[in-house]
Amino acid sequence: MTKEESMDVTDLPGVGAATADKLAAAGYSDLLSIAVSSISQLADAAGVSESVARKMIQASRDGLNMGFQTGADLLKKRDTIVKLKTGCSNFDTMLEGGFETGAITECFGQYGSGKTQIGHLLAVMCQKDDPDAVAVYIDTENTFRPERIVQFAKGAGLDPEQVLGNVKVARAFNSDHQMLLSEKVADLVKEGMKVKLVVIDSLTAHFRAEFVGRGTLAERQQKLNKHMHTLAMLADKFNLCVYVTNQVMAKPDQFFGDPTEAIGGHIVGHNSTFRIYLRKGKKNTRVAKLVDSPNLPDTECIFNITEAGIEDA
Repeated sequence: MTKEESMDVTDLPGVGAATADKLAAAGYSDLLSIAVSSISQLADAAGVSESVARKMIQASRDGLNMGFQTGADLLKKRDTIVKLKTGCSNFDTMLEGGFETGAITECFGQYGSGKTQIGHLLAVMCQKDDPDAVAVYIDTENTFRPERIVQFAKGAGLDPEQVLGNVKVARAFNSDHQMLLSEKVADLVKEGMKVKLVVIDSLTAHFRAEFVGRGTLAERQQKLNKHMHTLAMLADKFNLCVYVTNQVMAKPDQFFGDPTEAIGGHIVGHNSTFRIYLRKGKKNTRVAKLVDSPNLPDTECIFNITEAGIEDA
């Protein structure tokens, strides 16, 4: 047994049973969450002094051996990544196999461009090769439709009832509720659920509605940044795929090219591993353009949304 596997929160200096309960209630249930916390946040959560909190963080980091890894180690870790296929060869080819686990993929575009349809489809397709896989769907705009899951499941040759049973849906009523639900995903994994996908549809709707005007911009972006960091940690720690949809706004001062821009600015852009721009094409087709990726070229594909799924146009 390694040092990391044998250490527990109660093994940290200054942490007894009561303090461990306080930490767990505040979301610090493992060494990693403590290791990446700030001293002041941890001190408030545990009800301890900052010097004790500092020792707890340092001990957590030592226990996790948080340092540099070789490129070979990281390449080996990449072998554990799973690609969630859409069933559309053009789309899957553009992403070199499908939507990656261990990453955040953002799809942004105008209404009717297919963002929500892809979210529903991924919730089904993640169960194609693993019947025990669970999809968590955080619905912020009341767009989740179980009937669509049934159609996609039939199209994929899966049992609709079983697929629906493995889709865990929660309606988020404001940005705080949305952030809380994303933090609860870790609890589902610890309860034994094989969570392979987290869908947030849409990421920015509540933030956009609650923070109005330039005076609230800094607070909104700070909160959104924290939310994205939680999602990134879920993706990395549990090797699951995070799929978020995003709204767009028009830039009236742009006279050439496409005037649409994703909401959330650089915070969402920098925190998303892959960014896909969706728009309507000719004759009821949709166009998906990969606009940002750490390892793939900027390409686009054309597809159709059908009752059974998405297919090459």
